[in-house]
Amino acid sequence: MGNVPDNLSYTKEHEWVSKVEGKKYRIGITDFAQGALGDIVYVQLPKIGELVEAGKVCGEVESTKSVSEIYAPISGVIVSVNNDLDSKPEIINSDPYGAGWLAEIEIKSDLASDSLLTAEQYRALTA
Repeated sequence: MGNVPDNLSYTKEHEWVSKVEGKKYRIGITDFAQGALGDIVYVQLPKIGELVEAGKVCGEVESTKSVSEIYAPISGVIVSVNNDLDSKPEIINSDPYGAGWLAEIEIKSDLASDSLLTAEQYRALTA
């Protein structure tokens, strides 16, 4: 099942969401996802300024086993990306909830959390 921190929100597609400040949220893939992918060798991140829509593809992660799409867990504008992943994509394997974050999204209105899962719901999904 992997590590599922209680302070994050999750999607059924194995992304996580964490509030940074104000209307800015950090996103990444879960420990479960990185474990299923295996050794990550390349990450295609969204571009800063790009408008992303919840549930739509916003990038991809390539591992030694497969290529997997990254779905935006929330809608908004990309305001920051983790450029460290360009040269060290394997950070996602070792620290998916910390240094392996993917991007930051600024939302227009309040976060619609009805499509997001709690840690408990995500644990049940991946059990």
